[in-house]
Amino acid sequence: MNAEQEVIAAALERADALAGGDSDRLRRLLHPDFHWTSHLGEQFDREDYVRSNTAGAITWKKQSLTDAEVVVVEQVAVLRCVAADDVVSDESVRSTFRMPMTQTWVKEGDRWLCLAGHAGPRLEG
Repeated sequence: MNAEQEVIAAALERADALAGGDSDRLRRLLHPDFHWTSHLGEQFDREDYVRSNTAGAITWKKQSLTDAEVVVVEQVAVLRCVAADDVVSDESVRSTFRMPMTQTWVKEGDRWLCLAGHAGPRLEG
């Protein structure tokens, strides 16, 4: 598996951890200095991100990644894709929405860790 494939595999594992509500697994995939900017402009550090996505107002059912492009420079990778998020709100409303997403990954030892990400804006349709 080449570096680009490893990054996509790590991103899919992150998506699976979200869908499973698995805070420990999600945390292991995120760098200690991780930061995220949501499609609403909200900013999260690692602990806030894990908490809001595993014990927050929404329950993840699935996240799919399409049109993935990865650029690797030494031990850093940038993944650009379109994410389709299938979630249920605390009002039990199920929604699927799509948006562009960018993630920055760093390699530590033999693992890729997500250092930062940004999603949005939401796409129509």
